[in-house]
Amino acid sequence: MSANAALSPPQPMLVNASRFRAAHSAEWERLERLVSRIEKRSIKALDDDDLLAVPLLYRSALSSLSVARETSLDRSLVIYLEQLCTRAYFQIYGVPTSALGQLWRFFAQSWPSAVQALWRETLVAFLLTVAAGIVGYVLVRSDPSWFFGIVGDGMAQGRDPSASVESLRATIYGTHKDGLATFAAYLFTHNAQIAIFAFALGFAFAVPTALLIVYNGLMLGAFMAVFVPKGLGVNFTGWIMIHGTTELFAIIIAGAAGFRIGTAIAFPGRQSRSDSAVQAGRTGATAMGGAVVMLMVAGMLEGIGRQIVLDDLGRYGIGLTMLVAWLLYFYVPRSRHGVVSA
Repeated sequence: MSANAALSPPQPMLVNASRFRAAHSAEWERLERLVSRIEKRSIKALDDDDLLAVPLLYRSALSSLSVARETSLDRSLVIYLEQLCTRAYFQIYGVPTSALGQLWRFFAQSWPSAVQALWRETLVAFLLTVAAGIVGYVLVRSDPSWFFGIVGDGMAQGRDPSASVESLRATIYGTHKDGLATFAAYLFTHNAQIAIFAFALGFAFAVPTALLIVYNGLMLGAFMAVFVPKGLGVNFTGWIMIHGTTELFAIIIAGAAGFRIGTAIAFPGRQSRSDSAVQAGRTGATAMGGAVVMLMVAGMLEGIGRQIVLDDLGRYGIGLTMLVAWLLYFYVPRSRHGVVSA
């Protein structure tokens, strides 16, 4: 008889589970109704009694969840309570802002603060771009065959050291608009890919990020080495500048975000490597999200502005204005409220 009793299912646990549900289900259901009402409308949808009841019901649900876990009640109940507590937590402790308010916070505080936090990495990415540009220029000027080693055929499209002055000038001023549009789209796609990969590959100790930044600078220098000897250096710079101050800045910021993640993994300091990477990832992801916006702006300047503005002075004016605007937006001191942690 004792052996059968020992082998029989734990009937008291089933009774306790049923009593446990019966004792607390009303509180859970009320909390779920209140949370759903807040999610669908707002906190203003609750009257004073319900507003005071939410934190009490939340604590009771947390206690129920703890009991359910410790006594190994059925898994479905544990999952239900976990989801309910999570929803209630975000409504009690989360930031009660609308999507429009969150968007405003991103552009007004989070994004520029993240870029400010990356100023060292941004400077490194900028210096790498400039140095690589100089190297690319010198290499192609000393030996034109270097151009084809740096720039692929898809990017060059006849804009190489053997091209005539007339064909290069047509590239700058859009005499052949179909070819210009194709090249502009290819250039934008290429730069967008570099920006995304420079950020995404930062986890590999920032080595791929550095290589991509250097490669982008080499290409820029190689193109300069094609146009400058033909007397079109100033013209080509204006052609690039109208969108390039925004596009190249976005690539540099993406590279800076990748550098932050890579160095956080390589040199975590007193933190664990995972904690350091997570903290760096938050700042980097915010900066990268803004860099995508910059790439969109650059795409509009490239696809529309450069086709309409054909004089060099106008192109320089737009490019420099955008550069100054970005610098002021990112680096002018502002309220420290809501700053993304470095």
